[in-house]
Amino acid sequence: MANRLDGKVAVITGGNSGIGEGTAHLFAEEGAKVVIMARREEQGRTVEAAIKAKGGEATFIACDVGDEASVNSAVQKAADIYGAIHVLFNNAGGGGPSHFPNEPSEEFSRVINTNLNGTLYVTQAAWSHMVKAGGGAVINMSSVAAARGTSPYFHEKFGSTSSSYWAAKAGVDAMTRYMAGIGGPDKIRVNGVRPGQIMTPGATRGTITDADGGHHAFEGMFEMMQMIEGPGYPIDVANLVLFLATDESRFITSQIINIDGGTPVKI
Repeated sequence: MANRLDGKVAVITGGNSGIGEGTAHLFAEEGAKVVIMARREEQGRTVEAAIKAKGGEATFIACDVGDEASVNSAVQKAADIYGAIHVLFNNAGGGGPSHFPNEPSEEFSRVINTNLNGTLYVTQAAWSHMVKAGGGAVINMSSVAAARGTSPYFHEKFGSTSSSYWAAKAGVDAMTRYMAGIGGPDKIRVNGVRPGQIMTPGATRGTITDADGGHHAFEGMFEMMQMIEGPGYPIDVANLVLFLATDESRFITSQIINIDGGTPVKI
């Protein structure tokens, strides 16, 4: 099935690399007019050019999701260019290097601001445009960290992302369900995705052996828990996000869907 997003305008935050980049390409292939929002302009312009080179339509707009004024300006610019917003993928986010109980308050606030506040800011800014368009789909980026615990063994052997990241993604889950309840009357569906080990530049950066991009620090932990062997890739998440963005998922809202190879250690 092709052209599943024909005529739709889709905003993707963090669309300059990894899962966001993969989703931007897939959305464009399915007929969407794609708005790539990110802080790194050179990367964003590269993705924009690559989509256009394949015959797709894309526009890069610089945006810091943790800065409400930057978000409001970027979203309004997207609406001015394309006249509407139908799909929003709140993909931008990331963790920090520190761990509880030694995570500095500044780092905690920064990670919460990017992941949780950023999701709020962008969705708030896009909401009225979706209402005006007669409905839409919001997909929020969560993580398996939002729904599972850790253990001294796992923490000592594999480490973990910062406590702020876990807290932020749990907040994204709760906010997703809340937003879905508000969006129903306006035909705005809000869902989330919870990836496990996905091979992105962020996952393999500075890790055990990243010469071939095939290994990362948490690989052993995931391999011990997964039902399906091996890692996932950005296209795996992009395919799920695409489904949630299309009318094929018209009766699905307020759901957080795991895409993690069947990791059972979660609630």
